[in-house]
Amino acid sequence: MATASVAFKSREDHRKQLELEEARKAGLAPAEVDEDGKEINPHIPQYMSSAPWYLNAERPSLKHQRKWKSDPNYTKSWYDRGAKIFQADKFRKGACENCGAMTHDTKSCMERPRKIGAKWTNKNIAPDEKIETFELDYDGKRDRWNGYDAATYAQVIERYERRDEARRKYLKEQQLKQLDEKNNNQNKEGGDSDDEKLEDALKVDEAKVDESKQMDFAKVEKRVRTTGGGSTGTVRNLRIREDTAKYLLNLDVNSAYYDPKTRSMREDPLPDMDPNEKFYIGDNQNRLSGQALEFKQLNIHSWEAFDKGHDIHMQAAPSQAELLYKNYKINKEKLKSQTKDSIMDKYGNAAAEEVLPRELLLGQSEKEVEYDRAGRVIKGQEAALPRSKYEEDVFVNNHTSVWGSWWKDHQWGYKCCRQTYRNSFCTGAAGIEAAEESAELMRVNIARKEASEGTEAPVEEKRLATWGTEVPDDLVLDEKKLAEALKKEDERRREEKDERKRKFNVKWNDEVTAEDMEAYRMKKIHHDDPMKDFL
Repeated sequence: MATASVAFKSREDHRKQLELEEARKAGLAPAEVDEDGKEINPHIPQYMSSAPWYLNAERPSLKHQRKWKSDPNYTKSWYDRGAKIFQADKFRKGACENCGAMTHDTKSCMERPRKIGAKWTNKNIAPDEKIETFELDYDGKRDRWNGYDAATYAQVIERYERRDEARRKYLKEQQLKQLDEKNNNQNKEGGDSDDEKLEDALKVDEAKVDESKQMDFAKVEKRVRTTGGGSTGTVRNLRIREDTAKYLLNLDVNSAYYDPKTRSMREDPLPDMDPNEKFYIGDNQNRLSGQALEFKQLNIHSWEAFDKGHDIHMQAAPSQAELLYKNYKINKEKLKSQTKDSIMDKYGNAAAEEVLPRELLLGQSEKEVEYDRAGRVIKGQEAALPRSKYEEDVFVNNHTSVWGSWWKDHQWGYKCCRQTYRNSFCTGAAGIEAAEESAELMRVNIARKEASEGTEAPVEEKRLATWGTEVPDDLVLDEKKLAEALKKEDERRREEKDERKRKFNVKWNDEVTAEDMEAYRMKKIHHDDPMKDFL
């Protein structure tokens, strides 16, 4: 390997450098280190950006290519325009004599020169500006848009929109004015026909219509009965060229698939977006709305009717299938209305009843009732309190409170005895005391159990003789089980040698006994055994 070419002042310097390199190779001289304190490999040429793989070098040694990444000290931020940091109340020594700010001097002050500066008036002291210093990197120094606020462009758009709106309004007024003058002149002459008057009236109506309603970018008229040919009709399903193409809505490669041949995208490219802000939700939406949905329901009805024994086929007799489907919908609506009428006849319809008068809704009437100072009725009849259709204040099983007057631990109960079982017999204060004692005894028992579990004696772990472990000395094997295990091991080895003997349904058993382990050791081939070829 050749080393980097270095310019030496004399042959003596070159000879000394060669001797130093030879001493470093032999370990007689200290190794050369770089600016970071790491040893430099002398076998790597200094002009290489990446060392060869066979040198096992950790990193390249070219110094100016070592820090190719951007320095973290550099930044791409920009000055905070118009930011203030401190507002002083009086003039400070060393501040600007004109405005009173400490961040600049009088000569560089950008404020209008005052008749009497803040140094002498000590009033209207300007706040200190925010002074920032940045160390920009290579890209930051050459970035034309560094510090640009995109929100300011909204003002430009708004200005142009106002100009266009004023222009459209002016042109509309001029057009209406010209049409009115033309109509007035024609009425004075009196020689116009009815067709011309009708045409002028239509022009006036079109001029009054908003331009946004007149624009139809997707309208494509075809020629009829001409040499160019073509059929009659208008194509209105083309995309407006100002809108974003469907394949540009989501540039993720794993998003909805776009077929360029048919220009179709069945799935929704933006499924997580707000539905109110979408203008395209995929071509599958066309299949779930309009006549496509009706045709789908017609097919489903034909299939279900055919399965139930009706002689109906959508492709063979489409008119018959559509007629039967219409009759089916009519009969379904009739049955639905009959069911609704029967339910209303049986239970009534509160929504269809007449609305009660306002006086009855608010509980007002013309009846006069007089009361004395004690609240007793003197004249008239006192208004009856509304009662529920359910029984109230009915106490059962010797209870003094109703069910639901007690609540504890997400359970309802009786307040008199604090029982949570419905229709239970009331036990009174004695039942409350017994329940509290039982709960206290339960807490004591739980605490005692936790204390005993915390001081449990450690259990000695037993090591089982499994795969890879040594055979214990006190191992006792069953001769019958060992013979069966040897037969199973022989069958397994035969199946491994000849796959034709392997059964189709393989049953796996992961329970390994001591006899199975011993049979495996007895049949195992040791590669260091000189007699292994004769087994």
